[in-house]
Amino acid sequence: MTHYLDFEKSLADIEGKAEELRTMSRANPEAEVDKEAAALDRKASDMLRKLYDGLTPWQKCQVARHPERPHCRDYVDALFTDWTPLAGDRNFADDHAVMGGLARFRDAPVVVIGHEKGHDTKSRIERNFGMARPEGYRKAIRLMDLADRFGLPVVTLVDTPGAYPGKGAEERGQSEAIARSTEKCLALKVPMVAVVIGEGGSGGAVAFATANRVAMLEHSIYSVISPEGCASILWKDAEKMREAAEALRLTAQDLSRLGVIDRVIREPLGGAHRDAAAAIASVGDGIAAMLGELADQSPDSLRDNRRRKYLGIGAKGLAA
Repeated sequence: MTHYLDFEKSLADIEGKAEELRTMSRANPEAEVDKEAAALDRKASDMLRKLYDGLTPWQKCQVARHPERPHCRDYVDALFTDWTPLAGDRNFADDHAVMGGLARFRDAPVVVIGHEKGHDTKSRIERNFGMARPEGYRKAIRLMDLADRFGLPVVTLVDTPGAYPGKGAEERGQSEAIARSTEKCLALKVPMVAVVIGEGGSGGAVAFATANRVAMLEHSIYSVISPEGCASILWKDAEKMREAAEALRLTAQDLSRLGVIDRVIREPLGGAHRDAAAAIASVGDGIAAMLGELADQSPDSLRDNRRRKYLGIGAKGLAA
């Protein structure tokens, strides 16, 4: 059953009527409803195109959080072979919100790290809805150390509302773990590419996305705080999230113009959740292209260029 977002209600009505007609036709082949169903399909397709051509920043937030959107596990299963996961931070525990390991991408060895939100109630609770604890970031540091030691490119898949803010996480050094993970990204002498596949929330995302090349799916978001959190702070009213989403400049298109990201990856019409295989294939092509751009750089150049990239973000705006 398709999950429709708030702004897709009229689309849901049309697609629902078309499906009712097809069900009627299957039950009673003599009922001549095929033409009417086809007309409704065309109307739904036109409406879908118009809706997604003019999405507001808040609507993009809803699409980025869609429960049927492909998650890190889906990308790993489809794009990588010889997947060998690594678990634990060698200190406290294994954080299931972060998955990572060794794999092959188009026959080349890589290290893969990503946030995993889960796909149903049980797995979402197990994965803590993609919100990593300190041990998740320390596991990522272990993997990045391994990549650096053996000269393996690092691919990260970012999809988190933010790092987990619970008491236990804070007691175990959440902010320190995020800072160390970001520091490790900046120190790597191997190619590093990141793709925001859904939500990129605050430092919890930056800790995996401080890469040589950063891409975002067309309807993903990347921001310092959630629109609801921003609205609660600025206006003391979480219901002003639409205004906050507009002000945060959190869409892939805004961040590309601002120079924060390097590439926007197109999604199928209606979002990645409507054709997961096509969306995953596009991300695979994007990763291959970004790794190709870095292939001839020396280890020192990879590290130095990455540092300059992040030190330079915002400098153009300040100079103006």
